[in-house]
Amino acid sequence: MTAVARLKRRPEFLAVAAQRRRWVAPGLILQAARRPEDSDLPPAPRIGFTASRKVGIAVARNRARRRLREAAEAVLPKAGRPGFDYVLIARGETLTRGFADLLADLETALRRVHAERRKAGAA
Repeated sequence: MTAVARLKRRPEFLAVAAQRRRWVAPGLILQAARRPEDSDLPPAPRIGFTASRKVGIAVARNRARRRLREAAEAVLPKAGRPGFDYVLIARGETLTRGFADLLADLETALRRVHAERRKAGAA
C-alpha cells in the first residue's frame, strides 16, 4: 500500500479548518476540505494529524497520533476522496478506544462529511 500524502504546514491545517466541514466521533474528530480546482497538487487525498494537550502528556499525544495514522492508512485509500484534504484530531478516547472501533469511527466520519456536502450542494 502506498503512503498517504501528508499535511505538514500550519496554513494547510488552517485552510482545512476554515471550510468548517467536520464530524465528531467518540475516538476522533475529522475535518475535511476540497482543494481548489486550480491546485497544482496531485488529486490523491492528503491528511494531517494533531493532538492537543487535552489528550495528555507528550507520550500520550504521540501515541494518539500514531493510532490515527495507522487508522488513516487502513481506511483512507478506499474511503477518501480525490482532491480532498483531511485533518484527524485526537480526542481523549483515541488512546483507549479499540482499534476496530477507531476504524469504524473514521469510516463513519468520512461518510458523514461527504454526505453533508451532497446535501448542501443539492439544496
